[in-house]
Amino acid sequence: MPERRTVLVLGGGVGGVTVATRLGRLFDDCRVVLVDREEHHLFQPSLLWLLVGRRRAEQIRRPLDCLQRRGIEVVRGEIEEIDPRARSVRVSGRAWTGDALVVGLGADLAAEQIPGLVDAGHDIYTLEGARTARDALQVFRNGRIVVLTAAPAYKCPAAPYEAAMLIEADLRHRRLPRPATIDVYAAEPAPMGVAGPHVSAAVRGMLEQRSIGYHPEHQVSSVDPSARRISFANGAVADYDLLMFVPPHRAPAVVRQSPLAGETGWIPVNRHTLETGFPSVFAIGDVTVIPLAVGKPLPKAGVFAHAQADVVARNLAHAWLGTGAPVRFDGHGACFLEAGDGRAGYGSGNFYAEPAPQVRLRSPNRWWHLGKVAFEKRWLRGLR
Repeated sequence: MPERRTVLVLGGGVGGVTVATRLGRLFDDCRVVLVDREEHHLFQPSLLWLLVGRRRAEQIRRPLDCLQRRGIEVVRGEIEEIDPRARSVRVSGRAWTGDALVVGLGADLAAEQIPGLVDAGHDIYTLEGARTARDALQVFRNGRIVVLTAAPAYKCPAAPYEAAMLIEADLRHRRLPRPATIDVYAAEPAPMGVAGPHVSAAVRGMLEQRSIGYHPEHQVSSVDPSARRISFANGAVADYDLLMFVPPHRAPAVVRQSPLAGETGWIPVNRHTLETGFPSVFAIGDVTVIPLAVGKPLPKAGVFAHAQADVVARNLAHAWLGTGAPVRFDGHGACFLEAGDGRAGYGSGNFYAEPAPQVRLRSPNRWWHLGKVAFEKRWLRGLR
């Protein structure tokens, strides 16, 4: 009988949950330990619907303890140290060691890096920020709304543009006495730029059709909450009545302080197998950095974390049990792009293609929106 193996999975996001549940299905006798500091798994794509009052918090999160019904051990605590050589971690003072280690700790949000930003607006990438933004929108009557990306690279590249379009539709349906002005100020030179110029042009066109202003290459330097004014590195300023922002991202401190970190703090991995430089240690999702042929990294998105997690689980099953065949992550990905009015676009393609990613964005329609709703329901149902 094969020796019982232990896999430590760090992080309870899409990647961590996927690799843990896949391992549980592939191995009859494998100890899977998932570690996270949070009590709940939050389905982050649905924060956009919460923002405009279409969801409640309890509808888009599930307790991680539900995974224990599948035989997965769930450890809640702060990860204080990662030792990839020993495949061990220290969690709230206790040491855990595995035969394999999978790091899926995502990205930390660091709004405090921009002076004044924390007190000036609402971080729409957090549950609390989406809640306060929703409450502010409900009492909003007129003025200027700014959606701001505080750094050129961030997870879910479509999300700030989706937020702007959902807000526009919500306010239009409310028929305010005076129309609101909505502007997107972006640090990046084009929306979803890694996906290519055709996708960028399509997204810009969607914003223009809804009279949403778009201001690229505006890197925020500071925000004055009392004056409600944003200052940019290029000398421009922008006033606002309501500010929603995507904060700068950075790798978690425990990753930056570990031997796993590369020069940027993120974890470099084999682009096909997600192996790190340490035997039986893998990294998946937002915590990784994977260079593309265009000189930019693979975007941070849940669809990639999901696919990478499946690759790691299946390859471990092959290596330890001899089942199946080795598989590779091929750089393919897809995402829905909410446009408001019950419609969504759909982008998909090969981000590993050379000399540049080959991605196509389908025009918004009701069917793509319903597809996103169906995916949300299926994912959350799987965590009950």
